[in-house]
Amino acid sequence: MSDVPDSKIHNEAIEIHCYFVRHRNALAVRAQFSELYTDFYLHLMQHGLRYDAAPDQLLKDGLAALTLHLASRPRTEATAWTMNFQDPLLNLFVTGSSRQGIVTGRAFTEDVKKGDKNLFFSQVTEEGREARQSTIEFDEPDVFRAVETYYQLSEQRPARYFRHDEEDFVMLTAQPDCDMPWFLTLDDESIKRLDEEEELSLLEVRKYRFECGCSIDRIYPIIASLPPESIDDLFSSEDTANAQCPRCGATFKMTREGFDAFVADRPK
Repeated sequence: MSDVPDSKIHNEAIEIHCYFVRHRNALAVRAQFSELYTDFYLHLMQHGLRYDAAPDQLLKDGLAALTLHLASRPRTEATAWTMNFQDPLLNLFVTGSSRQGIVTGRAFTEDVKKGDKNLFFSQVTEEGREARQSTIEFDEPDVFRAVETYYQLSEQRPARYFRHDEEDFVMLTAQPDCDMPWFLTLDDESIKRLDEEEELSLLEVRKYRFECGCSIDRIYPIIASLPPESIDDLFSSEDTANAQCPRCGATFKMTREGFDAFVADRPK
């Protein structure tokens, strides 16, 4: 990619349907993720990225889990989750904003610190409020079970994830006076009959798409904050350098001329 960004074409948004399960006092959030996953793979191809099977599946599950979570929360929230898995050893990062209707993420498989426990880090930002952060441990190397543990320990209310179909997922969260014996005995098969066996009221439909929003104009300030000697080292071999977005892994090719023009045009 050059350091002159092309006009942005938004990816296709998927619809997230939010239902209230009457007489059970639970919130059901459901979406089909095929189109979002397609845009995710197009992103990988565009930037020459490739994950092995395990990181690839974990990242897809992470995008689905986060998107359903966001749709169940206030529209003013943005959330970032980092999951440190010990087997396979990797860091999974997913983030999204309901204000913008976007989700993105990446997996880090190199230089990952080996530890004793799987760790889950969450940061939630909301307009007009201080950022909220929490860290919990989880056992299973499974994104959905990790998020369920996060809900139990940090959100302090139960949540469950189910696979309705291969790329069709459902998230249920318990509301006040939820029918907990029913909630806790649900499984993937009973979720497939939820429409038939329970009374569902559609609360809202939200839209989310796979998109980071990164650009060379957002990378330049990060580079400009480095010490002068580090900037010189970056461009030492030639007048171009590659910079990678920490959120989605997108690679931008910077020219020294373009960077110097950015610095010269910045307000003093």
